[in-house]
Amino acid sequence: MSTRLPPAGWAALVGAEARMVARDTAGLVVPLGLPLLILVMVGLTTAGVPPEVFGGRTPLEVVGLPLAAAVVVGMVGVVNVPSFLAHYRRAGVLRRLGVTPAGPVPVLVAQGVVGFAQVVAGCLLALLVAMWGFGAGPPSSPGVALGGLLLASAAFFALGGLVAALAPTTNAAIAAGLVLFLGTGAVGGMFGDASALPGPLAEAGRVLPFGATVHVLGAAWRGVPPDLAPVLGPAVTAVVAGLGAARWFRWE
Repeated sequence: MSTRLPPAGWAALVGAEARMVARDTAGLVVPLGLPLLILVMVGLTTAGVPPEVFGGRTPLEVVGLPLAAAVVVGMVGVVNVPSFLAHYRRAGVLRRLGVTPAGPVPVLVAQGVVGFAQVVAGCLLALLVAMWGFGAGPPSSPGVALGGLLLASAAFFALGGLVAALAPTTNAAIAAGLVLFLGTGAVGGMFGDASALPGPLAEAGRVLPFGATVHVLGAAWRGVPPDLAPVLGPAVTAVVAGLGAARWFRWE
């Protein structure tokens, strides 16, 4: 990270990146609207399920909210952020910044800050809708929920960085990001109960970032410790994908 950029410069850069994201209507609306749709569907279709089935919590709290959070983090991390970075590289923005005193690194940092702000906004919006619309309560273990969200963000953003490093064009970045998002979501419970999948797929889904996020956040709402594998899976993903992104990222 560059230390030559003053605080006012960082603020201006983050503000500029935020305005760029705000102009991308689809990239802004889909990561916020799709989780709410999933949340409402889970809330309406599971209204009659007794809380005893989920350890005294509702299916919306144990399944719906974790799913919504995983969708927000996944869409922002592996679709939105790499598409912007690939576009900047393709347009020569990063190359031109490379000859300035600030360098191109602050742009990457600012994009990450704006992306994480989207994650926080999307998760808070889903939580407010769940609380006001369906009477959901906060997680029994807030610390586990916060840790799970941070771990999910690290894993998905590292994967997004790897996509941005390898994708030659903006369209390629979007396509690769969607494949990663839908693939991990398919085995992680986004389209139905992951336990109904064949054994190897179900086990893979529990440790890949999407399914691991759902598991850890679900455990946080129930107030029970998460399993070790869904914690280690995103951690390993963040390290491996992050190293790959750093190794192969091209400024031009």
